[in-house]
Amino acid sequence: MQKREFVYQARAGRVVFGPGSLQHLEREMLELKSERALILCSPEQKETGEAVATRLGARAAGVFDRAVMHVPLELAKEARALARELNADCAIAVGGGSAIGLGKAIALASGLPIIAVPTTYAGSEMTPIYGITDAGLKKTGTDPRVLPKIVIYDADLTMSLPVPLSVTSGINAIAHAAEALYSRDANPVTSLMAEEGIAAFARALPAIVADPHDVEARADAQYGAWLCGTVLGSVGMALHHKLCHTLGGSFNLPHAQTHTIVLPHALAYNRHAAPEAMERIARALGSEDAAIGVYELAKRCGAPLALKDIGMSAEDVSKAADIASSNPYWNPRPIQHDALLKLLQNAFDGVAPRAASA
Repeated sequence: MQKREFVYQARAGRVVFGPGSLQHLEREMLELKSERALILCSPEQKETGEAVATRLGARAAGVFDRAVMHVPLELAKEARALARELNADCAIAVGGGSAIGLGKAIALASGLPIIAVPTTYAGSEMTPIYGITDAGLKKTGTDPRVLPKIVIYDADLTMSLPVPLSVTSGINAIAHAAEALYSRDANPVTSLMAEEGIAAFARALPAIVADPHDVEARADAQYGAWLCGTVLGSVGMALHHKLCHTLGGSFNLPHAQTHTIVLPHALAYNRHAAPEAMERIARALGSEDAAIGVYELAKRCGAPLALKDIGMSAEDVSKAADIASSNPYWNPRPIQHDALLKLLQNAFDGVAPRAASA
């Protein structure tokens, strides 16, 4: 039965959705009363970042094209200094979690408003959650200042996102919704959004694999990203995100691929502690079991299934278990070091999670 006692905190933010919606960027800057934008992007998105600057003309203060995963503290300081030097009064983050995370790091220290133009499906643009890596440890937090003021979802900008990255980015977003369903902050509104977001990706990802140029499937994936990101921004995180923050921040594993590999095993860990959430996840995936459903979706779409295949060393498995269990997030099932070690070993090896009755 759904909770009847809950707290739901809505997050302010403006969403502009639809293929071709980047054409409204200047209008949206005016909505913020901004005159000079610093455009943020990764090296891989440099061409797109420069195209945005060209579109804005005199309203573009400059382009910072060195955003990377996990937002290293020194890089964040450098970008903040450039924003001050250029007298930027807003930042436009174009790309995935690297660019948007950098924008959040700037906003955290300066209060500079952010316009997010996501080109992946990770959903970070809809959350007040930030992460900054310092001395090999990724520190995360929540602050309303880092929530982008405006988000522009233009499916046309995702057409060049390679299929493998589309799949892992999408399953990364599914992870947000999955954990939202068994969060201690879960409520009827976010649970509805979470289930719908997972279902959107269950439809969209196989369609993108079948036809990478299917703009409707790309838009459906962005719809899922919006929903999954929104619920992540409204509720707390649990074991899955703690593991992925540990693996990314301490071992520099790629963000979306790590989420894709770990999620089935984190769901299997929590399976019996959160049966209603697992039922909703399975239903959204069209599967009989949540953990197996995610694993099979990843496998069917050609995603990596083992941590050993994305750069993790065997000796790091026990180190990761030590780090993740030393200061755990809240989780519906208590964190037990030996069980966590087994979970990580399974994810390292890429074995399928066992069925619920096993």
